[in-house]
Amino acid sequence: MIEEADIDLVLNDLFEVYGYDFTNYARASLKRRISRLFLLDKFPSFAEFRYRLKSDPGYLKRVIEGLTVTVTEMFRDPLFYKALRTEIIPTLAAKPFIRIWHAGCSTGEEVFSMAIVLKEANLLHKSLLYATDLNPQVLEKARRGVFPLVQMKQYSENYIESGGQNDFSAYYTAQYGQVKFDESLAEKMIFSTHNLVSDRSFNEFDLILCRNVLIYFDKQLQERTLNLFDESIGTLGYLALGSKETLNFSSIKAKYRQLNKEKIWRKIG
Repeated sequence: MIEEADIDLVLNDLFEVYGYDFTNYARASLKRRISRLFLLDKFPSFAEFRYRLKSDPGYLKRVIEGLTVTVTEMFRDPLFYKALRTEIIPTLAAKPFIRIWHAGCSTGEEVFSMAIVLKEANLLHKSLLYATDLNPQVLEKARRGVFPLVQMKQYSENYIESGGQNDFSAYYTAQYGQVKFDESLAEKMIFSTHNLVSDRSFNEFDLILCRNVLIYFDKQLQERTLNLFDESIGTLGYLALGSKETLNFSSIKAKYRQLNKEKIWRKIG
């Protein structure tokens, strides 16, 4: 059984040995995920789990994957994408160049969804999608643009519900139980590691999406992250959060106006 003091030791090891700072992540979620790894990998004692983590960089990859959330899908929450199509993307059309940041992009499904939305609005050619995540393994999956064929039925339904008008299968090639999305989508994407805990702003964006990431942070880290986004959003730019996330209790709230129930805010100050 993993105790509270054990969690402190693991978090300290991750920071001291590898530079990963999880100290402001939601405690209950961290404990649940560490306990799951401990049980799955059948360690006879916590000391052996800790020794493996500190001495085996290969095992670190597994721990980071276990602690970071990678649940996602294409056109997840279709009504959110419908709001993007009808309310947000048209306002960006007049810009000479469009910069969008997917923070905590996981395995890339949402980034490819955005590329499709932009392509259908005839704006992809003048857009650049920055996709970042703490976890280099999921970024590598995202970069390849390869997903299981079995998921395409659900993704196609999401796409149609989001307002998509085309045949969804036209955007990918299927082979051996997997699909690969068109290179024309991927060539407008830049994937890189970025740590919302410690890294700074790196550009000015017209739209930042960070959906269902903040719920895993404590209040202090949520505030730090929202301030990082505020530094990174241009005037009249947009911030999109997850369905259970809000700006209501943050120090930046007065600078933003919520546009709709789909958790999209516009920077007005």
